Amino acid sequence: MQTVLKYSGRAELAVLALIALVIALFLLAGPAFAGADTTFDTALTKFTDFLEGSGGKIITVLSLAGGIVALASGRFSMGQIAIPVGVGVGAGTGIPIVTSTVTATI
Repeated sequence: MQTVLKYSGRAELAVLALIALVIALFLLAGPAFAGADTTFDTALTKFTDFLEGSGGKIITVLSLAGGIVALASGRFSMGQIAIPVGVGVGAGTGIPIVTSTVTATI
């Protein structure tokens, strides 16, 4: 039994369509300027202020309370101490580090 393969131009058509798409993307793409977009500045400012202020304190206190409850259950692990400390450090110093890194001019 012999298998007969029929030639189909679909592969060439797909390659030509892909090439046309790439050329269109290069020709129609506009320039992008890093740091020029201010769409989410208001939201970023509010969220950052929340985490650096009362929100960060609330998250740290809740994490500490969870660690104390876990300690009261009778099983001790270093995670019950390290996690609240990490959350507090992250809320206090992590946000300014990330914000300054993201807004840095290269």
